Amino acid sequence: MTTDIILGLLWRSFWETVWMTGASGLISLVIGLPLGLALVVTSRDGIAEQLTVNSILAALVNGFRAVPFIILLIALIPLTRLIVGTALGTTAAIVPLTIAAIPYYARIAEVSLREVDRGLIDAVRAMGGNRWTIIREVLVPEALPGIVAGFTVTLVTLIGASAMAGTIGGGGLGDLAIRYGYQRFETGVMIAVVIVLIVLVCGMQWLGDRLVAKLDHR
Repeated sequence: MTTDIILGLLWRSFWETVWMTGASGLISLVIGLPLGLALVVTSRDGIAEQLTVNSILAALVNGFRAVPFIILLIALIPLTRLIVGTALGTTAAIVPLTIAAIPYYARIAEVSLREVDRGLIDAVRAMGGNRWTIIREVLVPEALPGIVAGFTVTLVTLIGASAMAGTIGGGGLGDLAIRYGYQRFETGVMIAVVIVLIVLVCGMQWLGDRLVAKLDHR
């Protein structure tokens, strides 16, 4: 296989991985952060204590997190077909990636939100602030560095998961490594994919760390 062909395949697969990671990461942020907030505010001594709701949410989150991703990929094939129309391809892989990432990120966001100083919450309450004020003015702003750091970790995890999605024809760098590097014994392709993944992960982590440093004013 010539260098030009390898570079062309790498370029296409790179953007497929970016698409899968970016789309599933964005959806996990939009749904996972409110879910993490719900876990915090409905917990015991939370600002909207609802232990029954909290138990149900926690059970759902723990249930999905307990399933290995490769099993989730296969189990969600009918749902993926229902939503996308096919179980193969880059866009189809976004469905299981998203469902796996939402509970994962929700727990990470929950940990960051629980670290917010209780005294700040009590102070806002004493000044007449309602639940939404506490969430908007205290919980999210104070936990923002941890929320961003957790989102960075989630994106890095999704890059690895997207490579695993290649085992069932999900496209991206994982699919390239399996079809050419493993099945066709193209060692050069396998090495190139590994290098690209390392650079992508390191770049993602570096950007996340820089953003966290700017947001953290402690």
